[in-house]
Parts: sequence; C-alpha cells; structure tokens
Amino acid sequence: AIPDAVQPWEVARERSPRVASALQIMIEGPIGAAAFNNEFGRPNILGYFRTFELAISGDAPGRIRGYHKPIMIAGGLGNIRRAHVEKREVPVGARIIVLGGPGMLIGLGGGAASSLTSGASLEDLDFASVQRGNPEIQRRAQEVIDRCWALGHRNPILLIHDVGAGGLSNAVPEAIAHSHRGGRIDFRSIPTAEPGMSPLEVWCNEAQERYVLAVAADGLQTLAAICERERCPFAAIGEITGDGRLTIEDRHFDNRPVDMPVDVLLGRPPKMLRDVSSQRPESTVFDPATVTLRDAVSRLLALPTIADKTFLITIGDRTVGGLIARDQMVGPWQVPVADVAVTASDYVGYTGEAMAMGERPPVALLDGPASARLAVGEAITNIVAADIEALDQVRLSANWMAACGEPGEDASLFATVKAVGEELCPALGITIPVGKDSLSMKSAWSGSAASHSVISPVSLIVSAFAPVRDIRRTLTPQLRLDAGATRLLLVDLGRGRSRLGGSCLAQVYGALGSTPADLDDPQLLASFVSAITTLKARNLVLAYHDRSDGGVLITLLEMAFAGHCGLDVSVPAEGVAPLAALCSEELGAVIQVRVDDLDAVRAVLRGQGLEKETHDLGAPVAGDRIRIVAGRELLDESRTQLRREWSATSWRLQRLRDNPECADQEYQRIVETEDCGLNALLTFDPGEDIAAPFVGRGARPCVAVLREQGVNSQVEMAAAFMRAGFEAHDVHMTDILEGRVALGEFRGLIACGGFSYGDVLGAGQGWAKSILFHARARAEFAEFFARRDAFALGVCNGCQMMSALRELIPGSEHWPGFVRNRSEQYEARFNLVQIRASPSILLRGMQGTVMPIATAHGEGRAEFESSSALAACESSGLIAMRYVDNAGRATEHYPENPSGSPLGMAALCNADGRITITMPHPERVFRTVQNSWHPDSWGEDSGWMRLFRNARVWVS
Repeated sequence: AIPDAVQPWEVARERSPRVASALQIMIEGPIGAAAFNNEFGRPNILGYFRTFELAISGDAPGRIRGYHKPIMIAGGLGNIRRAHVEKREVPVGARIIVLGGPGMLIGLGGGAASSLTSGASLEDLDFASVQRGNPEIQRRAQEVIDRCWALGHRNPILLIHDVGAGGLSNAVPEAIAHSHRGGRIDFRSIPTAEPGMSPLEVWCNEAQERYVLAVAADGLQTLAAICERERCPFAAIGEITGDGRLTIEDRHFDNRPVDMPVDVLLGRPPKMLRDVSSQRPESTVFDPATVTLRDAVSRLLALPTIADKTFLITIGDRTVGGLIARDQMVGPWQVPVADVAVTASDYVGYTGEAMAMGERPPVALLDGPASARLAVGEAITNIVAADIEALDQVRLSANWMAACGEPGEDASLFATVKAVGEELCPALGITIPVGKDSLSMKSAWSGSAASHSVISPVSLIVSAFAPVRDIRRTLTPQLRLDAGATRLLLVDLGRGRSRLGGSCLAQVYGALGSTPADLDDPQLLASFVSAITTLKARNLVLAYHDRSDGGVLITLLEMAFAGHCGLDVSVPAEGVAPLAALCSEELGAVIQVRVDDLDAVRAVLRGQGLEKETHDLGAPVAGDRIRIVAGRELLDESRTQLRREWSATSWRLQRLRDNPECADQEYQRIVETEDCGLNALLTFDPGEDIAAPFVGRGARPCVAVLREQGVNSQVEMAAAFMRAGFEAHDVHMTDILEGRVALGEFRGLIACGGFSYGDVLGAGQGWAKSILFHARARAEFAEFFARRDAFALGVCNGCQMMSALRELIPGSEHWPGFVRNRSEQYEARFNLVQIRASPSILLRGMQGTVMPIATAHGEGRAEFESSSALAACESSGLIAMRYVDNAGRATEHYPENPSGSPLGMAALCNADGRITITMPHPERVFRTVQNSWHPDSWGEDSGWMRLFRNARVWVS
C-alpha cells in the first residue's frame, strides 16, 4: 500500500538557513539542469547520481566525509569536421565579435569565490560567483555558428573562443594571441545588460552563452545577416592589429584602461609549489557475517546511488536531434539500467558514437589510486556494451574533484592522478585528452552550538567515448526469455577477492570498511574487452550488465527488472562471506548466453585467459520469483516487491517534486505483474515504401520546415521528409515576417518542436501571436491553410502554435489549447499510441495501429473551451491519435498518458485532414534504430516512416 504521506529526508544535524539541504538540491538541481538542456536542445542520455555522507572514526565532531550537494555531471559528445578542428590564421584588420548574450553582474566572485569553501564567504559573493545561463540565447548563438559552417569555404568565422572563466578578460586576449597579433578594443561597444557596471565588471564578468569570434572584414556583412535572421545579438567590439599589443579604448572616460603587450599578459605564470603530506586512512571494521541478506537488499535498493533514477531521467529530453540509438531506458518495460549511451552519426547509416561513465569516490577515503582505477575500469566495462572495435579506440575525459587544503587530500589527489595518468592508462593504451577540476569540494557552516563541515573524498568521474561500428549491435541488461534455454555467466575481474571497503553495502550500514576493490591487473581488463568484443561480433551474447554499485546482487536484480522475469542463480562464495560475494564491487560483468552457445563462449573467454574468472550463475526463469543461493539459500523473493523497493526512492522524490497523484499512479503500475510492456500492432507493412513510385520519377516537392527562435527539432524533421522524397527548406519566422520567403512556394508546411520564445509566453502562444498580429504573415498563413493542394503538420511546440492559429485553419474551430502537463513537470517518455480512423491525410492506411512514439513536452495537456467542443472533436473524428496503455486501451492514466489530455488525446486533424497536429514526435523515431525499444522483426524503417510517405503520396 502507498502511505498517505511521505516525509522528506533531512540530515539529522543543524543546518545554516543559508545552506540548502541535500534534499532540496536533489529535487531542484536536476530540474534546473534538465530545463536548460531541454531548452537548449541537447539530448540527456547519460549520467549518474551519487549520494554519500559518512562520519569517519577519528575525525573532529561535526566533520562529515562525502557530499552535502549530491553530484551531477552534464556533458556529452559533439561532432566537428576536420577542417574546423584548427583555428585559422587571423589577418590584421579582422573584426573581433562578441556573439550572444550581454554582459551581466555574473561570476564576479570569480576565482576568489570559487576557491572558497562553500558557506565560508559572504552570501552576496557566493551569488556573484554563479555563472547563470540563458539557454535560448545560447541556442540562437549555436544556430548562427551552424549556419556559418554550413557555408563551407564561405564561412565568415576564422576563429571562435567560448566565454567562460574570466569572461572577456580571458577570451579576447586568447583569441588575439592565436596568430601572434595585437588587438584594439572599443570598450563601449561591448554589450551589457546593466548600464551601471564598472569597466572592471564589464571586462571580467562571466556571463555565459557568449562567444568571441574573429571574422574577416569582408565576412562581417554575411555574419550580420545570419545573426539578424536568427535574432541573435552580436557586436563588433574591435579589430586585430599587427603591433602585438592589447589596447582597450574607453570613450566614456577618454582613457586606455589596458594597453600592454599580449605576450606579457599571457606569459607563463610561476609554477605552484605545495608542501603536502599523506595521511593513513581511518578504516572501520565491517563484518558482512553480521548482516542478513534481506535487510541488506532493502537498504541497497533504497540507496539513491543504486535506486531507480526515473525521477531524474524522465524530466530530460532524450530524443531531441533524432540521432539517439540507446538511451537510459531499456526494454518493453522501460527500466533505466542501460550501461552505455549510443548516438548515430547520421540519419542514414549505422555508425555512431558511444558514451559511458565510471566513478567510485567512497573508495578514495581508503585508497585514492584504487578509486581512480575502478572509475576507469567501470567506464570501460560500461562502454563495451556498445559495438566498439577495440580498447585503443576509447578516449577518456576526467573530471577531478577534491577538497584541496584539507590534511592529506592534496597528497591523495597527487597519488591518484599519477596512478591513472602515468600508470593505468598507458598500460591500457588509452589516453585522457580532456578534463576538468573542482578543487574546493567542501561545505562548511556554523550552527548555534557547533561548526559543521562536509568534505568530499578525492573524486574522479571518468567519461569514456568511442566510435561505434554498428549502433544496432548494442547490448542491454534486458534478460531474454524468447531465445530458448540460456545461462548467466559472471566474468569476475576481482578474481574472487570480494573486497568490501568503500562499498555501498558498507555505506548503508554506516561503515567504511578496510580493504577496497581495485583493478589489480590492467591486462585482465584489456583481455575482458577483447573477449566481449569478440563475443558480440559473433552474436553470442543476449544481455550484458556490468558489476558496480551494489555488486553482482544488484547487477542480477536490474537485469531481472529489465527482463520482467525471475532468477534462479547460485553465486560462488568459496572462502568469503556469502554477502561479500554478492555485494562486493569488484570489476566484472554478467552476460546471458544461449545454452547451445556455451562451448563457443567459453572457448573465447579461455582464449583471453578468463576461464578461471568465469562462473556459471544459473538462469533467468519465467515468473516473479528471485531465488539466490550462495552456499545456502539467501533470498527467495517476489521480483515485483524488490522492484517496488528499488523504485520507492524515485517515487518519494517525484512525489515531493511533482503532482503526487501522478507519482502514485506510476508507482502503482509496478505491481502489475501481468503488464506486457510496450508492444506494437501494425496494420500495414513498415518496410513497404509506398512513395517509391513517385520518388522514382525524380520530382521532389518542396516543404517548409518552419522554426522560430528556440525551436530545436528542425534537423530530424527535415531528415524524415527528405527520406520520404521531399525537398526540405529551412525557413525561419524572420524569413516570413520580412518577406524573404513566401509560403506559396511550398506544398507542405511543417512547424517543429522546441521552446519558441522560451515558452515564457505560454506553449506556442508567442509564436502564434507573431503571426496573428503581423498583417502580411497572417494573410500568408491563412492563404496557405486554405489551399486544397497543401498540407501542414505541427509537432509539439508547432502543435501548440497551430492550435492557437485555429481561427485561420478551416475545420479546426473545436481544437483545444495546450497547457501544463497534469504531472506539473516536463515529460520525456516513450509511450504507446493508437492511430484512429480520421480524415488526416498523413495517417491514411494506419488506422488501428498501436506502436510506441517519443514524447517530450512540458505543456501538452489539451484544454478545451467547453465540454461541447471536446464532444464535437470526438464525434467528428478529429482525434487522430490517442495514448493507450500496454493493453491497447485509451487512457488518461499517468505516465501512459504523460500530459493528462482527456480521452488520451495525442493528435488531431482538421475537418478535411490536410492539417494534422501532434504532441508526440514521429520525426524522432522514423528509423527503427531511433526507438528505445522495438520489435526484433522491424527493419530499417519504423512504422512512423509511413506518416511521411503518406504526405509524399498525397501531394502526387
């Protein structure tokens, strides 16, 4: 039963009112990060969540080791053409441009504030050190950059430099110094949002979403035209000179606040010298023999580090861009247990890129180098789930965190960096070309009775990247029961040591332990990668999951959760406590293989010297029982009950943050043992290209892929229509408003999804009003919608915009508006929809089909002016698509219906079917590989490709 109320967890100690609680950060931090990423238009398909606080024996009272602020990392992989890797030579006379947002009183605490212990400085200074961001401005700046490089040899940008730490005081000199030039800056040309800023504040503020560009004088007009089209602010603030000096001229004060040689400004700083000493770690005794497995399981499954991360994942857009081949959610039941994130290189082929992460900071309290080796090892055991060619293809990014200045921490950091950079990575033949550091990881405050501090362990978070040969060959933890008899094999890279120091098991009992897991033999890890790569190439592995937090116990449970099945396993525990064998966090992985392939699998492992490290654990079984033996029966439990315990932490946090009724509905769904998961029932052949006869004639009708500032789904939309045989044109609203483009040129009008005007004017409302209140644009849109030979599609933000234009669209007078989701949260899901009989020309021949689709919106709940309008839409057959549950029933239940729209409404059309609007995103899943889950029988095209081909057939 679900309790009536859930009390927030608070650390049982006095907290300064100026210091946010860990719970507040866990709730609000992810919302801010996801909101920025969603609006900027980048998919969030990878991450981790570590919570850790532990009082160490021998430490002073009030001193805690761990994180008062739970750690989140944002980042990812980008693509760049070889021609753009190196900065070009910048000639004298080139213009210096600031592209993007204005300067503001941001980041002026600068290095001083960021180097201070959190809570130790004045509140105003802490605020000034924050580098706040504006995602819509950053999106516009990115669009300008994209439009420039797309010009090829006519690209006006010679050099680009981001604005970060130090603001323009760092970015401008570095941009000037590249070609060993000088620069003259017109100080009063620098854009600012606050007129009262001093020259120092203008020059040094760290306002983000800005870039410094060097642009050839004859390219300035081209850049200006692009910026005007994208509504992106820019300013020419100076020019490149040949005198080697940086000169800043201030017309207001008629002086030169800076006038000095660039090589002096950027000269070599003196090396830092630190006199540090090591400290022996204070280990504590932890005896797993005193712990019962059932109690340990309950504690581990509730630990946020291990528990279900749905509350974090579903608020971040995971499908924007249409290139996602593997996100966090695995299988028909969409369980967030993926080891690796995989993206496609393009919209045609099957090559791509893989990303994975690894970290084990609690181990650093006992052995810093061991924690770093485990972090690298975990990143590698995660990334091999993708179809990477070899270990030497992997590149690492290292994020270092430490509380420098604390006794012993500097020495530990030095030893840890040395262990990874000079020993482990060279032994593995891989490199760490990039990284970042945060070396003031301490929070401190004073209460009425005592002082408190939370000091981070030395923390290495490793992100691994590698090219992928075939994105279709990614392994997941989902156990399969449809492949005949199978077995589960553990490849134990710890060689039976089962060390528990710094493990999650020790943590949930308030202990640290003594000896931690480690990567003792780098060659063993290299052999493991070679073995898994070979097994994948020969199609000998059905499921794969690495061993990390919580040990093989959690590995097996997560595989069972993803497979919706039971387990009958026996874990080897010779010479160690059974709980240690189950919960030690030594490196390794569990693989599922067919019984018929066992000999071949063992031969590959034997060839890599892994025969003694491989153990047959047992098998997945149908049903709901999880049975685990380690010398004796330790667990015989319902999978459903264990899954509820695993998801309870996510549910509680979601309940505090979102609509609690929705959180309860999603949590209650876990107990539905008969839930068949996502499925597909198509009433047509998705492999049939009904547009082929028309495409074969060579004609490619033109469609306008329309976007407004903040829209971020235009590329995948264009790719889908081009595949269907159209010629897609990028059309910005400024092109329409200023008369550069006329809609009469096009047979189709496609309004894309995103965050037009940052949604500050309501979902799509600002976009619609820019049309309704502009005489020429209004007339042009009205004329287009009235044409009998033209069609229109609005998706997500475009759906909201078109619904607000219903006074211009014939046969749409009963359409609803769209408001905040019932969950009161942004919803990124993979939902089932049913296509209904309707006039929609885009959904012809698809009636009765049920299949999954990507959803990603914050304001998608249909709201009708009256109950009669809803009834009119329903009776006239204008509801073209509706959300259904896994049994195919139309639903308003959350999260099967992520927005809460009445009657499960997901898409509508107008009376003659030429205009269709939909909240879910068909353009992000038109290829089978773009679907988070899909039937094995699907080929290259998913069922959604038929929608775009229907359009091509109709215009012919």
